[in-house]
Amino acid sequence: MFNEFEQAMIVIVAIAAVILVLYFILKRSSTPKPHSNQSQNNDIPEVVIQEPQIEPLSEVPLYGIEEGDFGVIAPVREDQLKELTDRRKSDHIIQKRSVPEYIKITKQNFAEFAGERILVAEDNHINQKVILGLLADSGIEVVMANDGQEALDILENDANFLMILMDAHMPRIDGFEATRTIRENPKYDHIVVVALSGDIATDDIQKMKDAGMSEQLAKPLRMESLYKIIYAYTGEKMHKDKGIEAVENKSFDTAKGLETCGGDENFYREILAEFMADYGNSPDRLGELLRASNIQDADAHLLDIIGVAANIGASSLGEVASNMKLALGDTHEQSYFSLFDQYKVKFDRLIEDIRAYL
Repeated sequence: MFNEFEQAMIVIVAIAAVILVLYFILKRSSTPKPHSNQSQNNDIPEVVIQEPQIEPLSEVPLYGIEEGDFGVIAPVREDQLKELTDRRKSDHIIQKRSVPEYIKITKQNFAEFAGERILVAEDNHINQKVILGLLADSGIEVVMANDGQEALDILENDANFLMILMDAHMPRIDGFEATRTIRENPKYDHIVVVALSGDIATDDIQKMKDAGMSEQLAKPLRMESLYKIIYAYTGEKMHKDKGIEAVENKSFDTAKGLETCGGDENFYREILAEFMADYGNSPDRLGELLRASNIQDADAHLLDIIGVAANIGASSLGEVASNMKLALGDTHEQSYFSLFDQYKVKFDRLIEDIRAYL
């Protein structure tokens, strides 16, 4: 006979065995049978899911995230290509000119656009202050609207604007809807609409282009980007209309040049014409000398430029030429090559302005 302890152990082992058996039975019954149907109808055929056929894609230019340019490449389906092409043909087009490269843009450069008028549709008061601050004392008239509806109301009574800086997301009427309304009215065909947006998502960029916005400026607004946009759409008429006043704010000072010529403007114009004839190929000539390591002749050429630049009032070009002349002694690092790039930009800009003045 078993004692009480042994009897208790037998009972415990038996209970554990029963629990273990029950566990395996329950686990097996809860496992779903493969290919079983929820319905009791065994006649329902098995459903086979086929992968969808993907249409071929064609890469065509869409509208991207770069400032001032809606030119990103994105895939478009063949069946969308004709619709996209037709829409492009009907896109509103305003002529623009190419923008030269600049060393540095400051607030003073905006004085070149004195007399132009810009409508700004922006609901954020801090952003309004930034734009007003950038264009302060430039001579550009800035009219401010707090949303798209205000912008439309202003245009209804006054459409004499070069461009509209249009915030994309505003209360009441947003920038997209306001731009669509503007583009539908031929009375506003001369006005460029520039999107202001901190959102560079692809769908938002597409909405900007579809609405009729011509350009994009990212937030926070950068001085150089704003300058280039305004420059691109002012056109050459600006220099012809404003004459000396516009040129004085640019690459040469006509007042200094006229003083050198004793106030004789005809004589001054002759000097400018001779400068273009004698030194019009200066960047090409100087580049050849530097690449050939002909430091002596490069030094002599720059000395001529420094003297002539002082006579015609082109102090900016003269300054770069002086710095280059000093750098010619650095034959090891050849730092004058980086200054040569600045010289070419300054020189090309000077020639452009002289042509406008003449």
